[in-house]
Amino acid sequence: MAIVGIVLFALLLLAVPIGIALSSAAAAYIMVDPLLEPTVIFRQFFSFITRYSLTAIPLFIFAGFLMEKTGLVGQLFKFADSLVGHLPGGFGVATVLACVLFGAISGSSVAMAAAMSVIAIPEMRKRGYPDWLSGGLVATAGGIAILIPPSIPLLIYGIVTETSIIRLFFAGVIPGLLLALGNIITVMLIAIWLKLPRGGKFDGARVWRESKGAVPALGMPVVILGGLYGGLFTPTEAAAAACGYAMVYGLIVGRGEFLRYLLPTAMRAMNLTGVIMFLIGSVGVFQFLAANMYWPQKITDTIVGWGLTPLGFIFAYMGVLLILGMFVDGIAMILLTVPVIFPVAFAMGINPVALGIMLTLNIEMGVVTPPVGLNLFAVSGTSKIPLKDVVKGTIPFFIGDGLVLLGVIFFPELATWLPDQLVVDVFK
Repeated sequence: MAIVGIVLFALLLLAVPIGIALSSAAAAYIMVDPLLEPTVIFRQFFSFITRYSLTAIPLFIFAGFLMEKTGLVGQLFKFADSLVGHLPGGFGVATVLACVLFGAISGSSVAMAAAMSVIAIPEMRKRGYPDWLSGGLVATAGGIAILIPPSIPLLIYGIVTETSIIRLFFAGVIPGLLLALGNIITVMLIAIWLKLPRGGKFDGARVWRESKGAVPALGMPVVILGGLYGGLFTPTEAAAAACGYAMVYGLIVGRGEFLRYLLPTAMRAMNLTGVIMFLIGSVGVFQFLAANMYWPQKITDTIVGWGLTPLGFIFAYMGVLLILGMFVDGIAMILLTVPVIFPVAFAMGINPVALGIMLTLNIEMGVVTPPVGLNLFAVSGTSKIPLKDVVKGTIPFFIGDGLVLLGVIFFPELATWLPDQLVVDVFK
């Protein structure tokens, strides 16, 4: 076990990508163990990434990129602004609502933050919003896409732990909406404090006009969640339906123009999919080694011997995740910790669905935690707002996100109630 830890941490300190570090650490042990054949590295890698359920990942990524390209993000934003633009900080509130709506399409935090940086930040500047506020709001609200289904981190967590993905998707709804509510309250209070101008009176005619443009975009989450809840789709089939929906809409609206950017969009999706699949294959090798050497059982016995309560264990794990979030991305947080931690949590009777939501909330906070918060760089690079100003703007929203995390820790029913009401575990 020592050789694995030494190689893994040495490679991480050298900034080697997490997938290479995980597979190299496992390979180092397998190569020196006379009871294990080196060919097991390749067998475990490819057997892990050939699971049918993993097909949902590239499909959801492709669907999100397609919807982004069709301009539906802008239409969602206009619709949200027509609803709440008259409130204090109304344009910021509209940004949060647009992030929730687009999160139900893409499942990608960085894509959400980058897209809203282009659309929302120039408009907030025109309305007198300081850069630190607009940048911090977009970076934080973009993270809501990680929880609102479909969610790529929840999909990966479900595959790694063999937890029902449908239950995880529905479990993310209430915490995701609580995150949005916290961001809305925060931006409204800041707007009142800064005396930011309002966007005029509520206009029902404008709401009706903008709602007609947003109907096609709002239809996708209906297709995905309705199909899952109705038992029509597995998660993989829902992802395929989302792609089909996006392509049909693009062909109807864009015609020849849509066909021109279809291949570049597919290439973007393939590039991101390749990175994720390599990470997942690497964790497959690592999991095989861990199971073969009985590490989860040994770690479980050790931690149980410490006398930690389940709540104490959760707080310890959340603390580790908050620190990890400063240095690695969300998928790496899942693949580094879950294979070891999950058996311990299971032995302590911690609900795996609630644990997945707590983990994902930590990932959401990690995207705005320096020095490696991906949303910070996405917003700063796209909007040209200095990174330090974006970090400053995330602080009040980060506090609200932390309160939501504490709420789920102390009241796990916030995560488990909805799937318990809606989901029958027919599909994984």
